[in-house]
Amino acid sequence: MELISRQDPHLREVLWFGVRCRALTLLLQALFNLLLPDHAADAFSPPRLPEPGLWDPLLERLLGGLSRWDAEHFLFIAERGYLYEHNCAFLPLYPLSLRAAAEGALWPLQPLLCLRSRLLLSAVLLNSLFSILAAAALYKLGCVVLQRRGVAFLAALLFSVSPANVFMAAAYSESVFAFLVFSAMWQLEKGQSWLGGLLFSLASGARANGLINAGFLLYARGKCFALQLQYYAYVRFCGPGAGLEQTVPRPLLQLALDKGYRLAGRNGVKPPWCSWRFPVVYSYIQDAYWNVGFLRYFELRQIPNFLLALPVTFLGLWAAWTYLIANPRHCLTLGLERRKSEEEGKPEAGFCCPAVFVYVVHATVSLVVGFFCMHVQVLTRFLGSCSPILYWFSAHLLQEYEPLLWSEGTDNQTTASRSKKSLLDKSGSSGKGMLENPLVRLLINFRLITPLSKCILGFFLSYWLLGLILHCNFLPWT
Repeated sequence: MELISRQDPHLREVLWFGVRCRALTLLLQALFNLLLPDHAADAFSPPRLPEPGLWDPLLERLLGGLSRWDAEHFLFIAERGYLYEHNCAFLPLYPLSLRAAAEGALWPLQPLLCLRSRLLLSAVLLNSLFSILAAAALYKLGCVVLQRRGVAFLAALLFSVSPANVFMAAAYSESVFAFLVFSAMWQLEKGQSWLGGLLFSLASGARANGLINAGFLLYARGKCFALQLQYYAYVRFCGPGAGLEQTVPRPLLQLALDKGYRLAGRNGVKPPWCSWRFPVVYSYIQDAYWNVGFLRYFELRQIPNFLLALPVTFLGLWAAWTYLIANPRHCLTLGLERRKSEEEGKPEAGFCCPAVFVYVVHATVSLVVGFFCMHVQVLTRFLGSCSPILYWFSAHLLQEYEPLLWSEGTDNQTTASRSKKSLLDKSGSSGKGMLENPLVRLLINFRLITPLSKCILGFFLSYWLLGLILHCNFLPWT
């Protein structure tokens, strides 16, 4: 850590701010989980089969809020494997990581904690680690792409208070996915195409939308994990499975009967997707179990969920429009034609520089696909974990329009555009070697900042807090 401090104090602050935010997140979720009763949600909730260990009740009270909703699927898969058909919607990298940590690093706790509790503790520890490392990777990526250390610094700080924060802490795959994606992008920008391709491939084993990132590099490598899961699912649910029922505990069989879950090899009846020309289990599960498809979510009763997705949708579209207006020809030619006369006066650094083009396209495609083809409320965590644009553009707006982050320029700077210089681009520090955290400065002076800054920070912090309150108590959230 001392070496990091000497080499880059910005990176050290990103790491320490991430640690403090993770600690506060865990403290708040435990508090909300203790004070508020859980909602009786109609969600996947398998029975707890092993007898609880000595510390299991305590761990459940402290960290149980991080095992809600889809987290139950990841924990169940890590413990029991892909027992039910709809479990195949959740890719294997994250459950495998949880099982490895629970059986490895946390194995000494076996006398005190059952496997399920060790899996939950593994999820909390791994997600805390990967979310901090993801912030560092985002900072490094921003330094290379934006060529403005200050904006990259603020963007990485914003990631630590992401509106998708609760999903970075809960037993979801968002943290590891964000770390792999941002790291892959950073390696690719440095010219390390082989390492970048490997990280993108790993990301596609954590979340299905990792395949979208294959547009950055080597689509064939990027779909390796997904194809392996498809083959595994086909063999397990479409091949012979006689006698499998006897290996499944009776409470889990009863759960399948009560909820209509399909077990592998159950009564010899094969799922419909087994007879398709291209038997893709993922698309079938999304269709049959969650009604995911083009325009299927466009119903009047889903208006509240569209309102939840409105802030991130607006920010994403505003980012794309801002970049298009600043670089119209560059966008129309897909960045393949650049004339020297057209580059004069164009920004070579910052959000509107040419290097950001591919990231804007990636974020816009992800936004359009998510808005029209997915459960729209997941857009916040969808974009928050797969694209740096949400954080780069928010940092860009704060730098450009927040006077509290400006300092007076030199006497010979006479034009309006150069009369103020952002404090974020100053490499110096305040006090005795201490680097000032611009995000903390804005929060401390919240009453003095502009309405735009209040909206941006209000969006990040309100979703950060509401997510902890609602999600951790089995109430609907993004």
